[in-house]
Amino acid sequence: MTGPLMDRASLHPAASRWITLWNGQQALGWDHHGTPVFAFRWAPAGLATRRQLRAMRLCPGGQEPYALLVWRHGQRWAWLYRLDIARPSRVPSPAQLNALDKAMEARRRCQLCGQVEHYCIPTSDGRCHACMTSTYATAA
Repeated sequence: MTGPLMDRASLHPAASRWITLWNGQQALGWDHHGTPVFAFRWAPAGLATRRQLRAMRLCPGGQEPYALLVWRHGQRWAWLYRLDIARPSRVPSPAQLNALDKAMEARRRCQLCGQVEHYCIPTSDGRCHACMTSTYATAA
C-alpha cells in the first residue's frame, strides 16, 4: 500500500469536488477513474477500512471496495468499504479454537528440554532462552 497512487496536483484541495454517495448524500473528494477518493479524515460516515471492519467484528462480505482513502500526498492509501453491506465475521468453532491452542503450544515448546515457555521459540534454533544460555555457558 505504498507508492504514489495519484499525482500531487490531483490531490490538491482546490481540485476536490462534491461526490454523490450511494445513499444520496454528498461528500467532498476526488474522482479517480470512477472511484471516489477521500483524504484522511474526509471520508464520510458509513465507510470503513478493513482494519476498522475487523475492529467492529465485520468483514467486507464479498463486496468490492467502494472508495479510496489517501494520506501523505497519495503515498499511503487504503480501500474503504460500505458498512451497510458488511457482514459479521465468522465465529470459530470450539474445534478450531482447540487446534489453534495446540499449534500455539507447539510454537512455544522447546525442542531440547520440552518446556512450554510464555513466548514463541525461534524456529531457526528451536531452543528456549534457558537452553541457549546454558549451552553457551558450558561452551565458554
